[in-house]
Amino acid sequence: MTKVPEIFGSLVFNETVMKERLPKDVYKALQNTIKDGKPIDLKVANVVATAMKDWAIEHGATHFTHWFQPMTGITAEKHDSFISPTNDGKVIMEFSGKELVKGEPDGSSFPSGGLRSTFEARGYTVWDPTSYAYLRNGTLCIPTAFCSYGGQVLDKKTPLLRSMEAINKSAVRLLHLLGETDVKRVTTTVGPEQEYFLIDKSLYNKRIDLKFTGRTLFGSKPPKGQELDDHYFGAIKPRVVEYMKDLDEELWKLGVLAKTKHNEVAPSQHELAPIFTTTNVATDHNQLTMDVMKKVACKHGLMCLLHEKPFAGVNGSGKHNNWSISTDTGKNILSPGKDPINNKVFLTFLVAIIKAVHENQDLLRISVADAGNDHRLGGNEAPPAILSMFIGTDLEKVLKCIEENLPYNEETLNSLAIDVGVLPSFKKDTTDRNRTSPFAFTGNKFEFRMLGSTANIACPNTILNTIVAESLDYVSDYIEGKDDIDKALNEVLKKILKEHKAIIFNGNNYAPEWVVEAESRGLLNLKSSAEALPHYTDEKNIKLFEKHGVYTKLELESRKEILLEKYSQTINIEALTMLEMIKKDIIPAVCNYSKDLTESALAKKDLSSDIDISLETNLVSKISSLSSCLAKKTADLEKVLLGAKDCDDSEKLAKYYHDTVLSQMNEVRAIADELETLVGKGYWPFPTYTDLLFSV
Repeated sequence: MTKVPEIFGSLVFNETVMKERLPKDVYKALQNTIKDGKPIDLKVANVVATAMKDWAIEHGATHFTHWFQPMTGITAEKHDSFISPTNDGKVIMEFSGKELVKGEPDGSSFPSGGLRSTFEARGYTVWDPTSYAYLRNGTLCIPTAFCSYGGQVLDKKTPLLRSMEAINKSAVRLLHLLGETDVKRVTTTVGPEQEYFLIDKSLYNKRIDLKFTGRTLFGSKPPKGQELDDHYFGAIKPRVVEYMKDLDEELWKLGVLAKTKHNEVAPSQHELAPIFTTTNVATDHNQLTMDVMKKVACKHGLMCLLHEKPFAGVNGSGKHNNWSISTDTGKNILSPGKDPINNKVFLTFLVAIIKAVHENQDLLRISVADAGNDHRLGGNEAPPAILSMFIGTDLEKVLKCIEENLPYNEETLNSLAIDVGVLPSFKKDTTDRNRTSPFAFTGNKFEFRMLGSTANIACPNTILNTIVAESLDYVSDYIEGKDDIDKALNEVLKKILKEHKAIIFNGNNYAPEWVVEAESRGLLNLKSSAEALPHYTDEKNIKLFEKHGVYTKLELESRKEILLEKYSQTINIEALTMLEMIKKDIIPAVCNYSKDLTESALAKKDLSSDIDISLETNLVSKISSLSSCLAKKTADLEKVLLGAKDCDDSEKLAKYYHDTVLSQMNEVRAIADELETLVGKGYWPFPTYTDLLFSV
């Protein structure tokens, strides 16, 4: 039996290991860096590096790597051994503070969005001591940030760390004005829920669309999908149980707080949710989790699919970003407490967040913009592309009382009794759960539900931290220096609610009526990434990020270019894959089936002219007609792909891929999927949805 407390963090250079292996003064200095952001001395770094190296070698490690998160959306690492030559032709194992603090990978092939030329290859990785080093596959992995020779940011972690410092500064300032002067530091915490699919590896290997794009470009709907809701929270199949057991153990060894696991809505879909931790650590852990998920799956003869929409017609996968704010005194600022109407700090931060979300709908939409996620948003499985906030009826009443100077009367019961004698009554949460809301308050946190399952959570949280920091500063600027702080606070909260309450919506975000109402409220509806991403560099956004030191104008422009280019490249790869599958697999399969049907009909006719061959004749006729249509639509797809070369900038190109190429791909798919329903199973060249979704 696994002894979880013993294995948890066993591969992590955590505080327990630090206390055991570092001198007290070095440990204290390192903690000052971790907790207070103080610069680390090279002498301290040397001692830490030696202790890390000794610990790693004792666990079988031979190499170290600076593990970082470039703009590719995945992680990167370059491995160096600990060996150092000696004069007698042998080696010793060394690792210096300099090697710990700074690395120098070749940065020329990573996306830079025009920040530098290809020949400017030098890049630096810089140790992030707030995220523990860990051991994996015989290598000491050191979480780092990544920047260019000129200091420009080339990764997703650096802006996140900057945004965490921005919200810390703004939140501490406001808390001090509100009388919470004992607070020295504020951090944001995140618990990202991770959805994923598991399919049989042997079937995966027969689908080049899954290999190249992560999603099925063809596939007719199976007779049974998720209509019965029988998979959601259902009994987990034995093969999946074994996978989940191994996954938990591997994650626990790496210090990842894997907590919840269950079946999700679609067949073969599942979810893993961790316990909250500091945002940058949660980001590192989520990237690590996705990698471990895929590797453990292979050991079980499975493939873990993280694409937002690997299968049409069933739910896609998201990553719910549960976000909250905590103080170094142990207080969750977003916890309403027993008496929210009199919880000044909670209400102030809640109203400030309402302002932040309303003013920055574009940025929050941009933070989840991705070609894969576009397939998911707006379906009956995920929030729509329209930003709104759910806060629940109780809090809505509280805010109305503030806005209109009304007394607050408790109208709802604090407990919920179920009319079954043996079942106890229990405390109700502050809000219900609105699963259709993009940004929902869920008791003591906000759940940002628009993230796609492949997303690196650094970008959404960078934006969330920054916009809230700006909103907190607005409140502080208003009340600072006033003789009556409480009066000024009441004034500014009323002002914010009157100007920004349009973002609050507690109803059904899936309802068609909401689209109309949202438009009347002046809310944005950026339906696609091609439509959303150009707004990244709107003047207001540049000013916001530069003010808080999160992005420079140049860094923001580079990110927009990288994301637009990735969007276009993703659809281009999908289109080319689609063409290859049609030409090399689908059309030959259809022709073979049609030929055999024709030969069968002719053989029957030769046997006797009285034999009815209408089945074969009608089927061949229908298949022939669809095949001709498929050939025409395929030629049209090739033509529109060539047309992409005429687009002279990234914004026009992304729009062209969305409006023209993707539209043509959908037409091609519709015909191919209909052919799949007509062609014999033995002829169809790929595993079907029935095979893929019900094989594990």
